[in-house]
Amino acid sequence: MHAIKPSTKALLLAASLIALSACSKQEPASGTIPAPAKQAELPAPSAPRVGVNLPDFTSLIEAHGPAVVNISTTQTVNARSRRGDMPLPQEDDPLFDFFRRFMPQQPRNYQAQSLGSGFIIASDGTILTNAHVVADADEVTVRLTDKREFKAKVLGSDKRTDVAVIKINADKLPIVTLGQPAQLRVGEWVVAIGSPFGFDNSVTAGIVSAKGRSLPEENYVPFIQTDVAINPGNSGGPLFNMRGEVVGINSQIYSRSGGYMGISFAIPIDVAMNVAKQLQQNGKVSRGRIGVQIQPLSQELAQPFGLKSTDGALVSMVEPGSPAARAGMQPGDVILKFNGEPVKGSSELPLIVANVHPGSKVPVQIWRRGQSLALSVTVAEMPTEKVAANQPAEPATAKIQRLGLQISDLDAEQKNELGMHGGVLVENAEGDAAKAGVQEGDVIVAINSVATPSVAAFNKVLGKTGPGTVALLIAREGNTLYLPMRIR
Repeated sequence: MHAIKPSTKALLLAASLIALSACSKQEPASGTIPAPAKQAELPAPSAPRVGVNLPDFTSLIEAHGPAVVNISTTQTVNARSRRGDMPLPQEDDPLFDFFRRFMPQQPRNYQAQSLGSGFIIASDGTILTNAHVVADADEVTVRLTDKREFKAKVLGSDKRTDVAVIKINADKLPIVTLGQPAQLRVGEWVVAIGSPFGFDNSVTAGIVSAKGRSLPEENYVPFIQTDVAINPGNSGGPLFNMRGEVVGINSQIYSRSGGYMGISFAIPIDVAMNVAKQLQQNGKVSRGRIGVQIQPLSQELAQPFGLKSTDGALVSMVEPGSPAARAGMQPGDVILKFNGEPVKGSSELPLIVANVHPGSKVPVQIWRRGQSLALSVTVAEMPTEKVAANQPAEPATAKIQRLGLQISDLDAEQKNELGMHGGVLVENAEGDAAKAGVQEGDVIVAINSVATPSVAAFNKVLGKTGPGTVALLIAREGNTLYLPMRIR
């Protein structure tokens, strides 16, 4: 007998009966409807919150935008020939006629144009901008938001702060409201209006990234750093806070490409207005000076001077006959307060001193050899230009090696050339000395504020100094600075 294979229909019927049997075992009591299986409850999706904490700049721009102006300048520039610096052949040269006919010279001069921004600070047409916007300009043109154009006169400019004041012949103009940069908070929203690449009255926004920034070669401006998009043409334009007050002048950007890269700097408006007031009244800016060179006080340098904090400005040189010298200030002093203002860092001191009116006698608190002293200095006026000396030392013959230093006495000729009374010349620096930054050609003037006019004096001071960090006063190419060096 052959086995019979069940058909497909039979298999399906059997499966259905099994399924019905299983369901009948779980059926509820007669007359009730089975409830659907309960699913896990999921949290309801929250509705997106549109516009929360996002600032609205429209009212600010409508109210204060008309006081922002576009500035264009023209300047006569000497042109090079189209062939670069290659001169024409002499008249007796066979090629002279060819060059004269087919490669003609460009005009010697041509008119160059540049663009910038500014803002009206008085209804009579007084405008604030950057000094570099109008520098060396033969003609300055100001265009208002209503498309009116005026020729402007430069009332004065100050390169050190990059501030300029110009004026147009107009009246009843809209003006900006000035704010207080000291009240700015890092992270606060700010707005810039200007003419980047010539696009008039462009608005960009961002936040305050930092305050009191010091930049190389810019010792008289505590810049406001922002991430507001600033590009060529924005220079001289205003930086607004959210109350519609001008808190700065957009001046510089940090860039490797020449365009915006996320870091912009503005001149605080209080600094700019102080400069503008002096330019309008006197045609120049008077700044105080005391005749010292200073450097930051690092933690390594603070220890040898007996200081627990790095606040203050370390004096590395005092100019002979200067106000600081007459007041008794010495290299190695740390200026803690000037005219009652705390000096938290060396970058703050130039601005504090510059803001003191020349001729004023002010108190100075210094730290010297482990104790606080009070001095009084009469502030002098800063000259217009200052030329730094650059007189490197020549090799000497007498040598002595100690602590990784190869040093020698300065001879009479070297002292005369360097304008120094004494010191030891570094002929070679290795080991800890090289790590500290001591270089060949440096002159070591003092150790921990104790003068070392000769090798003998250097060794004597060093012999009394135990293991630890010492501060070497170094003279280098006309300047002086302290370097911390580890003594083992």
